[in-house]
Amino acid sequence: MDGQDSQDPKQSTADMTAFVQNLLQQMQNRFQTMSDSIVTKIDDMGNRINELEQSINELREEIGVEGTSSPAAPSKPKEEELIKEEGSA
Repeated sequence: MDGQDSQDPKQSTADMTAFVQNLLQQMQNRFQTMSDSIVTKIDDMGNRINELEQSINELREEIGVEGTSSPAAPSKPKEEELIKEEGSA
């Protein structure tokens, strides 16, 4: 029995070591998968932000072109008309 008792702790230690190594490998694989997923999502968000910036710049250009010609022209005569009306009254 002494022979069997001396091998059981060694076998138990070897089993525990294999179990822990396997567990650590699984954890590392999951961590790597999660890291890859996070990096992919960050890249996607970066692309979306770039697209949003481009859209905003395009809208600014459209507003800038329309804003200087259309709204500015009608607003000035209205102000001038109000001043003339106040002065004549």
